[in-house]
Amino acid sequence: MDSYILALETSSSRCGVALLSVVQGHQSLIRAGADATGQHAERLLPMVDQILLEAGIARKQLSAVGFGQGPGGFTGLRVACGVAQGISYALGLQVLPIASLLAVAAQDAAAPGADRSAWRLVVQDARMGEVYLAAYRPVAESPGAPDAWQELCPPILLNSDDVPLWLARQNPHWRELPDGLRSLRVVGDALDAYPDLAGLAGGDVVLGQPLRPDVEAVARLAYQAWRRGESVPPERAAPLYVRDKVAYTTLEREQGLGGNPKAGLVADAADAGGARPVSLRAMVPGDLDEVVQIERAVQAFPWTRGNFQDALKAGYGAWVAHLDEKIVGCCLALFAPDVGHLLLIAVAPDAQQKGVGERLLACCERVALAHGLRRLILEVRPSNERAIAFYKHRGFERLSVRKNYYPSGQGEREDAWVLEKTLTAPRAHHE
Repeated sequence: MDSYILALETSSSRCGVALLSVVQGHQSLIRAGADATGQHAERLLPMVDQILLEAGIARKQLSAVGFGQGPGGFTGLRVACGVAQGISYALGLQVLPIASLLAVAAQDAAAPGADRSAWRLVVQDARMGEVYLAAYRPVAESPGAPDAWQELCPPILLNSDDVPLWLARQNPHWRELPDGLRSLRVVGDALDAYPDLAGLAGGDVVLGQPLRPDVEAVARLAYQAWRRGESVPPERAAPLYVRDKVAYTTLEREQGLGGNPKAGLVADAADAGGARPVSLRAMVPGDLDEVVQIERAVQAFPWTRGNFQDALKAGYGAWVAHLDEKIVGCCLALFAPDVGHLLLIAVAPDAQQKGVGERLLACCERVALAHGLRRLILEVRPSNERAIAFYKHRGFERLSVRKNYYPSGQGEREDAWVLEKTLTAPRAHHE
């Protein structure tokens, strides 16, 4: 059966459209593009018409629509997603969201003479001294099948100065994986924007090209995803945002919000009483050994490593807390369209009563507000009086009961209390 995959990529200043045709097993690709800063909305649909006309096919012959979902420029991401959804709704098609950083990795691997076996660390310029970062390694799906990619680190936001430290922390973990790290290529336009990243080179780390996401790579990845059945209905397609806002007030940045996470959300300074500071940052796969150990230490029925891996892959809000350079706590949250759902807070026994849980909860509340959400809910065991006291002291009230929600051993079940808090945005602060 012949296939026609339309691809859109507007995560950077480039505006690109491609059509990947597979006719009687033969692939061909037609593309159009331009540097179109601020003009993505005006240029994209005319490019689609141009490509289809050149290919000699009608819209109704399309098989699916792929788009670069980001991270990248907010406006560009919304344009590509919206056009992909509109075409798919009109024609009854499925949508194929493709991470734009993955497209950079695939583009580098497809270059003539490229080391296809090398792992890729993609660093894209996020402005304001920051980078979007993700890591991938190539894997063969099956003999004779197209190459696929394993996501080692989902797209995150880092201060450019923190990339060397982040990489140093990941290296030991990656080397312990089956068929562990042997060669790593660093690619992406942040290599031009932040020349100090050249210091990453050395040993098995090689600097590649300062690439930006390319629509041809998006098209080929979309076709592979379509063959694997990874399409979604148009209503479920969404841009991949890593930074929730572009402009933050001074107060918000002091509270840890903003693009600069210093590898997550930034630590507060020690308080006036001399207490050691607790710092928060985004959870990454390399943290899971410590996170699972903490969860097992404090929960009778803990989340598994697979549970945490699935949450990271699904894009849930996930943070770890550091005290004296050691991970001492973690939290997970799901930010739905209408409510934030706090899934888990866990603090190591020797770090409790030191403000770690409060910092993690405050982080979830701030990010929920950054998503435009004014309610945060959670479930707790009625028997966990200490947790109930913690949450009630911080403004949560009992909303409902979920019968037989938790396992409690020996085949028994325990109810869950659903607690809710109405969130209040911080008052405006002017310099």
